[in-house]
Amino acid sequence: MRMIGHLDEESPATIFGNFLHAEGIENQVEQDDNGQWCIWVHDDDQLEMASRMLTQYRANPTDPIYHDKARAGVKLKSEAERMEENYRRKLHDRAELTSVQVEIRLGLLTTVLMAVCMMVFVVSNFGADLTSIRSLFISQVKAALPGIHKLSDLVEIRQGEVWRLFTPMLIHLSILHIVFNMLWLRDLGSIIEWRLGSGHLAVLVLCISGTSNLAQFLWSGPAFGGMSGVVYGLLGYIWIRGRFDPGSGLRLHPTTVWMMLIWFFFCLTDMAGHIANVVHAAGLGMGMAWGYVASLAARR
Repeated sequence: MRMIGHLDEESPATIFGNFLHAEGIENQVEQDDNGQWCIWVHDDDQLEMASRMLTQYRANPTDPIYHDKARAGVKLKSEAERMEENYRRKLHDRAELTSVQVEIRLGLLTTVLMAVCMMVFVVSNFGADLTSIRSLFISQVKAALPGIHKLSDLVEIRQGEVWRLFTPMLIHLSILHIVFNMLWLRDLGSIIEWRLGSGHLAVLVLCISGTSNLAQFLWSGPAFGGMSGVVYGLLGYIWIRGRFDPGSGLRLHPTTVWMMLIWFFFCLTDMAGHIANVVHAAGLGMGMAWGYVASLAARR
């Protein structure tokens, strides 16, 4: 921001400042220590044009065009200030939106999902007895050779057991597996329930789960389970929706996003062991895409 000149009295300076606003030149009018009214222009690229206009204004300050444009500039400033205030009112800081345990109560659907996952974990003898929950896997039919699978391999689903497309998210194979997923589900699921409702969360969970489970099956077969695909999908949705649609009230601290992304890439390494990474990738990708499309729809 640079000063282009000054005027001796407040009224002419204010009129000229509002005239510049009407011309699309952001500016600020301030009184200096000598009692003169300085005109400051925000954009350096507009300095030459604004200086030329100031010279013309000084030559004929009573020209009606300046007064007419000044009135239009006042209206534009008022509208801009109103929009800025609405934007600020919609924005929520991290403490308000991500302190789930303090500000956001545990959502009903989130609680139900967590309870069912823990019940399945107990029934499976903490992941040691998978035969007791075999009806929850996407399929019980294992291909003779590992590798790429086809939709036609989903025998049970083709025979009407459609729930298998979603229920792998309920299966967890270790304490660490279920604790990690439940902690993230608690936070991310409750944020969405708190801002958008349980119905919105239900649609997200089912669509993300079905898509990511199907992708993992096609890549490696039926031997997988866990809520992590949904968790990454919810993360992607909140992250992108909050970034492009602040009015949604969804927001995550950058540290949270980076931590999850670092873990995502760590799981791709040999050190992480056997992990269903396609579930993570498909869930995250779908959540991000859904969040972006939802933000576009909200701005219309």
